[in-house]
Formats: sequence, C-alpha cells, structure tokens
Amino acid sequence: QVQLGESGGGLVQTGGSLRLSCASSGRTFSDGHMAWFRQAPGKEREFVGVIRWSDSSTDYADSVKGRFTISGDSAKNTVYLQMNSLKPEDTAVYYCAVARALIPSAALRSRSRYNFWGQGTQVTVSS
Repeated sequence: QVQLGESGGGLVQTGGSLRLSCASSGRTFSDGHMAWFRQAPGKEREFVGVIRWSDSSTDYADSVKGRFTISGDSAKNTVYLQMNSLKPEDTAVYYCAVARALIPSAALRSRSRYNFWGQGTQVTVSS
C-alpha cells in the first residue's frame, strides 16, 4: 500500500502563490507517475499536472500551464506543486495521486489510471 498526504493549501489572494506538497509512504516503485488533480464544488475532478519518477518529465493542463510547476524529491518521496499567479477559478480541493506503473501519454490525464489518492487539501483564491 501507498499512503499519500497533501499539505500546503490555504487562502490566498488573486495573483498570489502557494506550494503544495504530497508526501508518499509505504511501498515505493522504481517508476511511475505522481499527479495532481483538483475538484471544485459541483464539478468533476480534473487533471492539473503529472510528473514521471524516473526522468522528471511533466505535463500540465492548459489551464495551469505557465503558472504551475511540478517538481519531485525522490529522496523524500515528495512531490510539490508550485502555484503562481493564482486565480479565483483555481479554487478547489487539490489531490495527489500515484500510478505505480507507466501510463501511456494519451492516458496521463485519466483518473482511472492512478492507484492511490491522498485526502486532498483546500486551496481558496479570493478575488
């Protein structure tokens, strides 16, 4: 089993920044992906971005590209989501998720591909 714990959420004004962390414990894998998703009230959970363990390659949703950056610290089994230039529409609960096997590029944004999920952390951006 893998346990994931997100932290770093909070309230920030439009244009501000936050850094979320996702620490994983338990079983580790030589490769795979760790992703961030978010869910706003009344909406489906949507893909934000993903990083591959082995080569730190990343992919982002168009809505956050250029503003959000994912990075990883393999020694700490932790992945970060740096969020800059935040907008009210970024308000959501942010979840990290782990896939223990490689996912084809075309499927990286699919929730069903991820095996383990954290409990989420609330991010609120005030206007």
